[in-house]
Amino acid sequence: MTKLGFIGLGIMGGPMAAHLAAAGHDVSGYDVSADATAKLEAAGGRRAAGVGEAVADAEVVITMLPNHPHVEEVVLGPGGVLESAKPGTLLIDMSTIRPETSIEVAKTALDKEIRVLDAPVSGGQAGAEQAALSIMVGGEAADFAAALPLFELVGKTVVHVGPHGAGQVVKAANQLVVGGIYGLVAEAIVLLEASGVDAGTGLDVLAGGLAGSRILELKRESMVARRFEPGFRIDLHHKDMGIALAAARQADVSLPLTGLVAQLIAAGRAMGYGSLDHSALLKVTEGLSGYTRVKE
Repeated sequence: MTKLGFIGLGIMGGPMAAHLAAAGHDVSGYDVSADATAKLEAAGGRRAAGVGEAVADAEVVITMLPNHPHVEEVVLGPGGVLESAKPGTLLIDMSTIRPETSIEVAKTALDKEIRVLDAPVSGGQAGAEQAALSIMVGGEAADFAAALPLFELVGKTVVHVGPHGAGQVVKAANQLVVGGIYGLVAEAIVLLEASGVDAGTGLDVLAGGLAGSRILELKRESMVARRFEPGFRIDLHHKDMGIALAAARQADVSLPLTGLVAQLIAAGRAMGYGSLDHSALLKVTEGLSGYTRVKE
């Protein structure tokens, strides 16, 4: 049994913390939402009154937060993780944030004798609930090895990808690919339907050929049916595309398709679709064509 402090119990962090508690670990969790901490209690974890209480006696601290300002506040701020955790604690930040923030956290933690991994995830709400996430980890190899048994309780694909910040770069690459595929699937649906071809049947064929992808496997039916309940919101993907573009500037490379996809996602957010699943890029594509689906 490991004593765990878990900060951030949202649609991703909540199921992840529950899996760790179900495996027999002592999980003390904190979230700004009382409902979220209540769900952790129901799953066998403990409710903490704040960040300090959650991490004070922890051997491992996991953070799963929306963006880099939240990580900076929770980890680096007064009463945060680095002030409250004991020396030797392993901090695993599973948020998707800027690589430079992950590097800054690791450098600052070194003076506190706290080890750090950046370990963003892919797989969305379904992956979190099914303990089937892909986890890309940056940091020291020894720390990755120590954390691996915990990662394997919440994910299926777990890879150490390099030094501090590398996990965030791989996640940025993941998000630009995911966004691009959603955009192309959306265009395929509009083309098929506007041409009088059944989109569901057409996508079934695409899914079995070279165009096949995990997105087509999981999302083609819901996209054709225009069901956009969020597994991963456009608002969050908008944030992630900003990270990808900033990483490209930092690396001094041009990613023109990524820039276009980022603009489409930004358009979806501006059109009021931010709370919808990122597959709602279909609505943006429909709007650009002035296309209205004709229902039977």
